Amino acid sequence: MGQAHSSTSPQVILMGLDSAGKSTLLSRLLTGQVMETSPTIGFNVGTLDLDKKTSLTVWDVGGQKSMRPNWRYYLDDCQALVFVVDSSDPGRITEAQKALKKVLSDEKLQGVPLMVLANKKDLPNSMTIREISNHLDLPSYTERSWEIQACSALKGLGLQQAFMSVNKLIKKS
Repeated sequence: MGQAHSSTSPQVILMGLDSAGKSTLLSRLLTGQVMETSPTIGFNVGTLDLDKKTSLTVWDVGGQKSMRPNWRYYLDDCQALVFVVDSSDPGRITEAQKALKKVLSDEKLQGVPLMVLANKKDLPNSMTIREISNHLDLPSYTERSWEIQACSALKGLGLQQAFMSVNKLIKKS
């Protein structure tokens, strides 16, 4: 007999400003399709199977300004935070940086690994990973493991790899 395997998969929270592409990203991961999305009120949740043995429960939480105070209610049992940034929208990167800093300051996220997804990399003039990393002040987060990866939810590029990396970050933490 091997050891008992718990049926619950690690909880991953998907956060970011409204219009960063979180719901598109989740629907693309779960169905392989891009669905018409509208602003998320509350949350979407789905189970992402990475391989036969590994799945992640992904919570996509609405990012509109009025919703952000509620983010803290989704942090219980969170084992990784995936923060989605619209890399084609430099005008909102400071807002994204503040939102990220605020959520990471919650004690429930102490030591929880962070994956930043620079979404919409398929668009012309999108910011580089380095620019986004610096704008978000990622190098200052020395108390947690973090990674940043580029992706395009619309094209489905980089998503599977990103969540494989998220799974590795969870295993290391």
